[in-house]
Amino acid sequence: MIRKKTSIVAILFGFISYLGFLIVFNYQIAFVGDLFVPITIDMARTGSLFSSVIVDLGLVTLFGIQHTIMADPMFKRWITRFIPECYERPLFVAVSTIALAFLMWQWRSIDIVIWQVEAQWAVWLIWGLFTLGWGILYLSTFLIDHWHLFGLKQALGRDFEGVTRFVTPSLYKLVRHPMMTGITIAIWAAPTMTLGHLIFSASMTTYLLVGIRFEERKLVQELGSQYELYQKNIPALVPTLKKKHDINTVNAE
Repeated sequence: MIRKKTSIVAILFGFISYLGFLIVFNYQIAFVGDLFVPITIDMARTGSLFSSVIVDLGLVTLFGIQHTIMADPMFKRWITRFIPECYERPLFVAVSTIALAFLMWQWRSIDIVIWQVEAQWAVWLIWGLFTLGWGILYLSTFLIDHWHLFGLKQALGRDFEGVTRFVTPSLYKLVRHPMMTGITIAIWAAPTMTLGHLIFSASMTTYLLVGIRFEERKLVQELGSQYELYQKNIPALVPTLKKKHDINTVNAE
């Protein structure tokens, strides 16, 4: 284990950032599912159809730009010229949390119904998929190191040699990006799909697909043939029955 210099302020910032993430992440589940909270994807601000579409697309774009820029290695190298390394990941988590909270706060509902499932068995099936999607996302964070992913280890001054190496535990043997698979299932699993929800699901899915391309390009640069072999044998988002060759790797995240 490698221990890096940190401070009480960094530790507090890391824990506050993580607590904020937990609150906003769980609110997001209720937001997308139209469950129990005052502002949801179909019970938010309203406006004209044109302005609502523009605002909603702009909010997802803003979230995507923030996420993409701050996750880029060049940005990480730049920001750590001004702040200690132990702050970098908690800062990313904090700003991403604020961006997601802002998206939900400013969201515009568009109540035009695209589809509505009536059969009770189908409604329960869809809610099952909704729950499954969020469960896959949550589980996947622990498979790759939840505490490192959300900045707590960095805030505590703890890092581990090889944390950026490639590993393929459990779900990562089925798909390369199980977190994205989980999110995609969750945001599309809706018994009633309004135009507002459709815009959210379609634009967020587009961002995820674009983000995956950037992420994989970075991983190929870092891991070379090791990751290219993984790409050839493991699908990105949807599991297949294709026979896989042995992948003798231990992974990067």
